[in-house]
Amino acid sequence: MDTTKLYMKQNIQVEPLINQWYAWIHLVPPATAALNIVNRHLTLMTSYVNSPMMHAAAVKNPEMRGGPFIDLDGKRVAEVKALLQETKAKSQLLQEFAKGVKELNQLLKSKAKGFSMEALYGEVPEILRGYVELCYDMNHNPSFRFFEALLYKSPFYRPDFQGIALSPIVTDGDRPFILSTPRLEDANVLHLPIPFAHPGVDELFKMKKVPQTFDYILDKMGEAITDESLFRSFFTEEAPPAYEKYEGDSIRIRYFGHACILVETKEVSLLIDPVLSYTYESDISRYTYQDLPDTIDYVLITHGHQDHILLETMLQIRHKVKNIIIPRNADGYLPDPSLQLALQQLGFKNTIIELRDLQEVPIPGGKITGIPFLGEHHDLAVQSKTCYLIELDGRTILSVADSCNQEPKLYEKVYEVIGDVDVLFLGMECDGAPASWVYGPLFPEPLEREADRSRRGRGCNYKEGMDLLDRFHCKEVYVYAMGNEPWLRYMLDVVYTDESNPIVQSNKLLKECQTKGVMAERLFGEKELMVGVQLAVNS
Repeated sequence: MDTTKLYMKQNIQVEPLINQWYAWIHLVPPATAALNIVNRHLTLMTSYVNSPMMHAAAVKNPEMRGGPFIDLDGKRVAEVKALLQETKAKSQLLQEFAKGVKELNQLLKSKAKGFSMEALYGEVPEILRGYVELCYDMNHNPSFRFFEALLYKSPFYRPDFQGIALSPIVTDGDRPFILSTPRLEDANVLHLPIPFAHPGVDELFKMKKVPQTFDYILDKMGEAITDESLFRSFFTEEAPPAYEKYEGDSIRIRYFGHACILVETKEVSLLIDPVLSYTYESDISRYTYQDLPDTIDYVLITHGHQDHILLETMLQIRHKVKNIIIPRNADGYLPDPSLQLALQQLGFKNTIIELRDLQEVPIPGGKITGIPFLGEHHDLAVQSKTCYLIELDGRTILSVADSCNQEPKLYEKVYEVIGDVDVLFLGMECDGAPASWVYGPLFPEPLEREADRSRRGRGCNYKEGMDLLDRFHCKEVYVYAMGNEPWLRYMLDVVYTDESNPIVQSNKLLKECQTKGVMAERLFGEKELMVGVQLAVNS
């Protein structure tokens, strides 16, 4: 028996998959999963099989970046066709579910005219009966909500669709966009046909820091390992650098890219919107998985978009996280699935705290408060979004992520409650994608083009950002959540130039801050901030 202790290499990327498509949060809940399979995956694969070169040309067009086009260079058509047929065969029940949702929308549109809906329950498509509640809004527009917890206990939830792909990564930007391209077989990729709740998943990722023998992890993974030689190549005897716990007297903040920041004191660690890079040679300095604490006290999720709750990262850090704080959703409504239910079904046994606006969570040396998050969700009734006010050792840090200050009166009222803020983390991706980019598969009918393009998922522009900065009398402001790091391209597909509106708007804000004597910076790559030290100097 080989007793050599091995570590998982730091450059092994982990792609969670559902039906060989990259798993983001809307592919987990049964209702949104069914609609994405039918209205996104099957539609895209059918289009690619019929017109592969059209997709190849569109992917190369900068104006169509991030659009509904499969990025396989017009090749591998037979494999996509095979996946299409396999998906159709496997997901027949979910296809019927999606058809039922469409029929239910048509039923309500034609027959729910403000009178009692009691008689309509008998006309609900059979496949949905017992899983939906019919309702009106206060303007008497008909709608419905799912009993989402019941759907997870039904045949519509399919953990057998889940899997994990492992492969080495050596450079930024070599991964296709997650919403539009399936992950096919490759000689350097090991596909593990296991659900995300499989106990071997945590044991595997613990080996990034805690070594085990190869036989140990083989035993934990069971029959999932189909190529032992390839799997063995993902491990090394070389130990990663040990993490040095922060023991300073101020607050240390490390920026990991995009909206991911690690806030630490000697007593507590908080990781916000974890989306991390792997460790490999690069011209861009960055913090990676190996720079995380061995134990993370709190993970804070601002909202349910794929660049803020990334299952790829969440699965790899699950074993070291004590608590996960998420915004509470509007139970049962299609565009707002429960993050708590999804995480629990995926095997997250961590303490999960659902936070309401202005609700507080005490932490060593301070507290976390949920702050209203406005906009960025295309005018949909999505409740599961929150900003975070972190109070530690008498200092305050406000992380607003992609919240858009489109109604300054809201934050005028919030200021009356929370007062001044020392440090502001401000998202300024102020163009944003149209409503159909994420939510299109959920709409009963496509939005008209102009309406779709008007409902942008955007952050603050210069004027909105300055209003927040002035409103809360911030001493420091850091522009983040721009999606500009190249290792994020596979999930956001954003490329800026100096003329791009988010760069122009944020430059204008930074210049204004300089005039006002406020410390300000647009973050990129990595950054370490010592909050107590800076504020003492600025006082």
